[in-house]
Amino acid sequence: MVSEPKWHKCSACYKQFNKKEHLVEHMKVSYHSVHQPKCGICKKHCRSFESLREHSKGWLAKDSCSKIFHELGCGLCMKVFESSIFLSEHKWTCHLIPPTRLGTISLPSMELKTSIPDISNGDIVPKIHEAIAMDCEMVGGGSDGTLNLCGRVCLIDENEDILFHAYVQPQMPVTDYRSDLTGLSEEHLRDAMPLKEVQEKILEILYNGESIGMARVDGGKAKLLVGHSLEHDLDCLNMSYPDHLIRDTAKYHPLMKTNLVSHSLKYLTKMYLGYDIQMGIHDPFEDCVSVMRLYKRMREQDHLKDFIGACHATEFQTNEFECCKMKDLEKLTPDELFEMSRSKYRCWCLDMVHKVPPQLCRVKRLKACEY
Repeated sequence: MVSEPKWHKCSACYKQFNKKEHLVEHMKVSYHSVHQPKCGICKKHCRSFESLREHSKGWLAKDSCSKIFHELGCGLCMKVFESSIFLSEHKWTCHLIPPTRLGTISLPSMELKTSIPDISNGDIVPKIHEAIAMDCEMVGGGSDGTLNLCGRVCLIDENEDILFHAYVQPQMPVTDYRSDLTGLSEEHLRDAMPLKEVQEKILEILYNGESIGMARVDGGKAKLLVGHSLEHDLDCLNMSYPDHLIRDTAKYHPLMKTNLVSHSLKYLTKMYLGYDIQMGIHDPFEDCVSVMRLYKRMREQDHLKDFIGACHATEFQTNEFECCKMKDLEKLTPDELFEMSRSKYRCWCLDMVHKVPPQLCRVKRLKACEY
């Protein structure tokens, strides 16, 4: 009598394999972790919120999950609640209203002076991971108007207060003001702020008195820079900023499509915040507020409570499978393999993590994985 093969099920995504080595190979390339979006009903881990949305309410949704989610799930943040009363109360805070647009009529440059705390005088130390959102509106240069030039820039803080706003004087002639999208004209940029001065003011805000070479991800005074497709904004400003201090909603894995292609900010705002933006002329303040709200919504997720061993940010970027032999990995249970697995991206919830005693940050390593 031929015995049926024993199936080995992944503890994260529930895929099944008829050989343990195939499960191990799956864990090596899947980068499962507690930071992945997870179904609040069956606890299945998904690659992105888009995948979770398909699992919970899409065309191919799992029946048991779809039924419960329809009654108790929030379509924006994808959380599942214990009762319809809790869900109703939650929706008041989850479904946001759009910010008031700045517009372009007679709007001058503005700057909110922020004082840099002086620790030596007893000032309060700033938050470790304070964030600044930035958005630029671009006009066209070159013979065909396809060269992106910064025509307007806006920076806000976490409270949605404007720190800096200015029309920007391009370094070459503008051949296309792209007025249908930007709302800008020659009049707006005639007496605009020179690009070099704009650069200096932005860097002053972002580095917050700290030298460029000393900017750190943990501690320090430099701010996190939040935006959508920030490489385009920084490029048109002819600026750079340390990668470890950038939070880009276009490149954050949980906010991307199932194939890890970027969504537009307009789509993300509608699907995760519940309102429409960029209806007609694009407004940099409106985009700044939306991208900051998206960042804060992702940052406020509490994944660490499910896994006491995961405290240091660097641990989430280390693939521990590389230091173990296949024969040793095959001895581990699916749960133990999942405990070893780490996310391929740095979860934004770690921006809220302060230093934790080392004894709480030990990751379980079995003797089977030691040389």
